[in-house]
Amino acid sequence: MSALAQYYLSKGHEVSGSDLVASEITDFVKKMGVEIFIGNFAKNIKKDFDLVVHSPAVKENNKELRQARKFKIKTQSYPEALGDLTTEYYTIAVAGAHGKSTTTAMIALVLMEAGLDPTVIVGTKLKEFGGSNFRAGKSKLLVIEACEYDSSFLYYSPQIAVITNIDKEHLDFFKTFASVKKAFEKFILKLPIEGFLIRNADDINAPVITEQKFQIKDYSLKQPEAKKIKSILRVPGSHNVSNALAALEVARILAIPDKDIFSALSKFNGTWRRFEILKENKKYTLISDYAHHPNEILAVLTAAREKYKKKNIWCVFQPHQHQRTYYLFNDFVKTFRSVPIDKIIITDIYDVAGRETKTINKEVSSKKLVKKIDKGNVIYLAVDKIENFVKDNIPENSVLIIMGAGDIYKLAENFRALWKNATFI
Repeated sequence: MSALAQYYLSKGHEVSGSDLVASEITDFVKKMGVEIFIGNFAKNIKKDFDLVVHSPAVKENNKELRQARKFKIKTQSYPEALGDLTTEYYTIAVAGAHGKSTTTAMIALVLMEAGLDPTVIVGTKLKEFGGSNFRAGKSKLLVIEACEYDSSFLYYSPQIAVITNIDKEHLDFFKTFASVKKAFEKFILKLPIEGFLIRNADDINAPVITEQKFQIKDYSLKQPEAKKIKSILRVPGSHNVSNALAALEVARILAIPDKDIFSALSKFNGTWRRFEILKENKKYTLISDYAHHPNEILAVLTAAREKYKKKNIWCVFQPHQHQRTYYLFNDFVKTFRSVPIDKIIITDIYDVAGRETKTINKEVSSKKLVKKIDKGNVIYLAVDKIENFVKDNIPENSVLIIMGAGDIYKLAENFRALWKNATFI
């Protein structure tokens, strides 16, 4: 939503918006020139508005949405509005359960390095975009992150579609994994005859498309370039090598020379809250990460162990949404039993507005998850107890990873402040 708001601003429109609570994002777009209201109130909608765009999470009884319809103002969901934009550009859409933001960012930076000047809408902040999740370009190239939640990506009309992987995600909406896979198939089949599908051949759930007229280009960690990419990447983990291979295939379609592609990928420093190293000194390393699905957690913590072979690794994890925790409960148990790190602290589940149900909220909790994991190095702590516990117990020469898609990043910022003078002991 915030990236789309910046797009409209870049085109000279007047933009206002609201959110339930103030955040880094609302503060940022306010500085960019968006008028921000905290709280949903009918009075925020004026009769002379031309368009009201809302998140798919907004319900029909939302006061602002109802007021917009009362005034007969055109309303669109975020994916509907973004879908309109994709028809005006040569669009590269990056979809998949995991790795969308990083792959989108990598593609964008490669295109920028090659002088192709793309417009970019991504689900995280990039330093190269001045700390924004949006870049206004002057060419007819548009690079977007295409989320499958609520089947949003079915509104998009890309010429190039990247599928990083397909996994059991957003089951609160899809209900079954079969429905997830069906949605991806529908998305792929939207490609035009002259289009391209970039597919991860290493993914066991990679879509099998038999009746198609567009071109399919597979990428794999087994291909020769994988070793070279691993040697030049600054971000760790085989999952990031895979993301970079997807970017390589896109860039080749656009006739960018390999030397320019590898040059751009070698400069990629990662994105906000994707293995983001906030502080590193002789005693401690602090990392903030967005991972909230079992397979993402496994990938990140495996990469951490690969990078910090001899260090003590601690992870603080905030589960994201009761429904995700409920549907993937056994997968979370399996992951946390197997990850090769020294200490795991699991705090309370972060509620996602508009996507929770009272029944499931009672069925699942972080305490139940920890009990089921039943491993000595995995404990539960309320979020307000974590800071002091870590300060009092973490050994020197340790890596602390603060992980989750909710507001747990604020704890990471607290530790960054504590580590400002190299130590908090």
